[in-house]
Amino acid sequence: MRAELSPDPSASRTVEEAFFRTHDGTELFYRKWPAHSGAPKGAVVLLHRGHEHGRRVAHLVDELGLGDFAFYAWDARGHGRSPGPRGFSPSFAASVRDLDSFVRHISVTDGIAIEDVAVIAQSVGAVLAATWVHDYAPPVRALVLASPAFSVKLYVPFARQGISLWQRLKGQFFVNSYVKAKFLTHDPERIASFERDPLITRAIASNILLDLYNAAERVVADARAIIVPTQLLISGSDWVVRHAPQHRFYENLAHPLKERHVLKGFFHDTLGEKDRAIAIAYARRFILDRFAAEPAKLDVTDAHATGFTRDEQDRLSSPHDLLSARGLYWAAYRASIRFAALSSLGLKTGVRTGFDSGSTLDYVYENEPRGFGPVGRLIDRHFLDAIGWRGIRQRKLHLQELIGLALARLQENGRSTHMLDIAAGHGRYVLDAVARAEVKPDSIRMQDYVQINVDAGRKRIAERGLEDVATFHQADAFDGDGLAATSPAPDLAIVSGLYELFPDNSLIERSLNGLARAMQPGSLLIYTNQPWHPQLEMIARALTSHRGGKAWVMRRRTQAEMDQLVAAAGFHKIEQRIDEWGIFTVSLAERL
Repeated sequence: MRAELSPDPSASRTVEEAFFRTHDGTELFYRKWPAHSGAPKGAVVLLHRGHEHGRRVAHLVDELGLGDFAFYAWDARGHGRSPGPRGFSPSFAASVRDLDSFVRHISVTDGIAIEDVAVIAQSVGAVLAATWVHDYAPPVRALVLASPAFSVKLYVPFARQGISLWQRLKGQFFVNSYVKAKFLTHDPERIASFERDPLITRAIASNILLDLYNAAERVVADARAIIVPTQLLISGSDWVVRHAPQHRFYENLAHPLKERHVLKGFFHDTLGEKDRAIAIAYARRFILDRFAAEPAKLDVTDAHATGFTRDEQDRLSSPHDLLSARGLYWAAYRASIRFAALSSLGLKTGVRTGFDSGSTLDYVYENEPRGFGPVGRLIDRHFLDAIGWRGIRQRKLHLQELIGLALARLQENGRSTHMLDIAAGHGRYVLDAVARAEVKPDSIRMQDYVQINVDAGRKRIAERGLEDVATFHQADAFDGDGLAATSPAPDLAIVSGLYELFPDNSLIERSLNGLARAMQPGSLLIYTNQPWHPQLEMIARALTSHRGGKAWVMRRRTQAEMDQLVAAAGFHKIEQRIDEWGIFTVSLAERL
C-alpha cells in the first residue's frame, strides 16, 4: 500500500499544557489540542512508547488530519515532564489506573463521554491501553495498538528470570535500554530528535519491566474479554518486541470489528517510521469508520450460556479418568490438603465449611497463621499467602475505601446513609469499613443465607457495641422481591464476593433488579467481580464449596459482562479498583 501524509488542511493545532491529579494525588503532565470546531466529534488519546513522552507522538495530531477531534497526550508517570523517578511507577497496575484517571479527567473536564474516546497507543503504551480496556472495561469507541510490547526482546539468555531473582534478593533496581534510535525507525529526523532529546528516559524500573511481562501474558491469553473495536498495527522488522504474542492477542480478540495490518520493513516506532503514512492512513480510516456509526457495543450478558468463560467452566467441570496422570495428580493433591488440614487451622476451616464460605473468608481476613505446632503454623502461613487470598485481602481494602467514599458522597448530596449488605458473611469487612469511615451510616443492615454466618455476624455487632445502628438477618440475596421490600430503603447497597460464586446470570439479574427497585435515584451500589484468576484449575480440582462439599468450580465474569449486568439493572459505574494481579475488582455505581 502506498500512502502519503495528509496533514490537517488548516494551520497546525494550538496546544494547551496542563496537569491532572491522578488516583494517588500525583499531578501528571499532559497536552491538549482542541478540535477546530466548538463541539468536537470525539477525543483521541495518544499514548507514547516506553522511555519516551507525549511530545514524541504530537506529530500525529496534524498527520492524522482529524480536525473535528480533540487530541490529548500525557507524559506517563516517571516520564517527560511528569514527576517521579525516571522510568519508575509503584506498579504497572498503578500506571493503568493512572490511565483510567486520565480518561475520566478528560471526560469530566471537557464533557466528552467515554463512548466518544478513541485511543492510539504504541509499545508499552499499547500494553497499558490493552490492560486498561481488559481490566476496567471502558466502553471506548476504538482502540489502535501499534507494536504492543507484549514480549520485549531482552536478548540476554534468562534475563527475565535474572531480573526477577535480583529484585527478590536486592530489591527494586533500574535496567537501562541500549536500543539505538537507528533500530527504532528509518526516519533520520526521528533518529536525530531521539538522540538529542533530554527527556528520553533510558532506564526502566525492574518492577515495571517484570509487571509488564506479567500483565501482557494475562491480557494476551484473556483477550476475549476485550470487547472494543481494535486495530493492531504490527511492525514487520521489529528489533524490540516479538511478533507472536501480538498475533495471538489479535486471534483472541472477541469483537468482530477488529483489524490486523503487518507493515513490511517497519521498525518498532511504527507511527514514527519513515513510511508511517501507511500506518497513519490505516488508523485514520479505522477511527473515522467507528465514529461514522453508532458505538459498536457487544452484548455479553448471555456469556453464562454461550461465552468463552462458560466453555472454560465446562472444561473445569469435566472429570479426569481416575487412573490417568492428571487424575492421579489431582487425587494426590486433594489427599495432601486433607492431610495438611490435620495441622493447619485455615485448611481445616476450608475443608469443614467450604473454601468459599464466610467462615473461611473471615479467617483469611484475620491473616494470622494458626495450627498444631510450628509445622502447622508454617503450612497455615503458606495457605494464607496464596495469591487468591492476597487478592481477597486487597479486595477488602478496596471495599473499605469505596464504602468510605460512598458514605461521604451521600452526605455531600444531602442524602441519608442507610447501608445494606445482601451477603455479608461474618460482616467483618463491613464493620471494619464503617469504623474507618469519616461519615457514619444512619443504619447498617447485613444479611446472609447461612445461619452460622448470621450468628457470627450478630456476635460481632455485639462485640463492637453497634446494636443501636446495626442488625443482621437471615435472607436470600437472590430473592428479588425480598430485596425490593428492604426497609429502610438502602442508600448504599453492597454485594461482595457473592455473584462470583454463581455462574448463572439470571440469578444475578434477579438480585440486581431487586436492589434497583429498593433504591432511589442517586443511591449507590458497591459490587465486586473476579474477571481472572491464575489458580482456577487448582480451585476446581482440589477445593470444595460451601454448597454440600461439591467441587468449587467458578465461572469467571469479565468486567465488561459484570458492568453490563449492573447497567441493565439501572446503574452507572463511576469508580473501580483492581488489585495488582488483576484478580478482584470493586466498583461503585450510581442508581439512575
